[in-house]
Amino acid sequence: MKVLLLSFYFKPDLSAGSFRNTALVESLLRTLPADSEVHVVTTLPNRYAGYSAGAPEEEVAQNLTIKRVRLPAHESGMIDQSRAFLAYSKKVEQFVRNKEYDMVFASSSRLMTAALGAKMARQLEAPLYLDIRDIFVDTIKDVLPRKLAWLMKPLFGAVERWTISRADRLNVVSAGFLPYFESRYPKVSKVVFTNGIDDEFLRVVPEVSQARDSEIVEVVYAGNIGEGQGLHNIIPQLAKKMEGRVKFRLIGGGGRIRQLEDAITKAGCTNVVLEPPVAREELIEIYKNADVLFLHLNDYDAFCKVLPSKLFEYGALGKPIWAGVAGYAANFVKENLDNAEVFSPCADAEAVEAFNRLEIIDKPREQFVTQFSRKAIMDEMAEDIVALRESRK
Repeated sequence: MKVLLLSFYFKPDLSAGSFRNTALVESLLRTLPADSEVHVVTTLPNRYAGYSAGAPEEEVAQNLTIKRVRLPAHESGMIDQSRAFLAYSKKVEQFVRNKEYDMVFASSSRLMTAALGAKMARQLEAPLYLDIRDIFVDTIKDVLPRKLAWLMKPLFGAVERWTISRADRLNVVSAGFLPYFESRYPKVSKVVFTNGIDDEFLRVVPEVSQARDSEIVEVVYAGNIGEGQGLHNIIPQLAKKMEGRVKFRLIGGGGRIRQLEDAITKAGCTNVVLEPPVAREELIEIYKNADVLFLHLNDYDAFCKVLPSKLFEYGALGKPIWAGVAGYAANFVKENLDNAEVFSPCADAEAVEAFNRLEIIDKPREQFVTQFSRKAIMDEMAEDIVALRESRK
């Protein structure tokens, strides 16, 4: 069996998509028949402008080939992102020329990688397995200026219909996405394989409870700092209210970093530290030394459906979790994570109340860790990919 896997992000890049698809490839190599091949076409690390990691443009092993596309310099704007995707798309077309595949797998958050996967599957006459990590058409009305969103939504809606309708199997990383896709694409086969906890985090889960007696509580957030996270709409006000009690350590980069910096300065916060992205090994040590782990999504309707991958990392570490989320993510936290408090996005007064309910203690979450092992979830997904191919023979 020969699989073409398309993902804009892959190791050693820093993103949920990279971690997810790297783990899936490892599971595929364990699950596929011995003479199988997996060809990954991805990009050189580009998730954050302030982070670079060395990676070869091509890796070839016995059953695995990884082709990393070098992208033109880009930031977070739509024009830059479009240029980057066009460069990626062109290289994918070149890579698959004169090749045959038994399955095309595409993992996508911003829709276009999924659309490219649909195009390649049609061209190669191969089954298509889509892994959808976000509902782009549902999100653009919130993250783009109103007039631009009004112009772009019909176009992307048509792209979504063309793409999803051609899938032989559609996976969504959040069960909160299912009503959207069920109502629009009832004939497409759907499954739910969520994100999960990677082995790096499983190796450092706490074995016993341990109280922390920090005079100033260190609250850590690490990840993208963009419109979706909305940190610029919560951190300045919240940090000001928590002066003398909490120090915020924010690690990452993204399209709203300057806006966040300006808002912190304007609020006169003295208890917020901004740091650039770091490699995962260093990040785990930072997490281990934190008192509380922080998560926030902006106050948009589309984000009521998502399930942030960061919750799995946070949950494994046994730390108190302070989460500004709504909808499906809020229910997931309440049902699956103890010593985790939720507040409404962008509601700083409610956030203070939630913080006051937390116990500043590290405490094992054995059931959560067992249920959401990334390896186990990706092994099941790999088996589903093989089963889909067998059913199409």
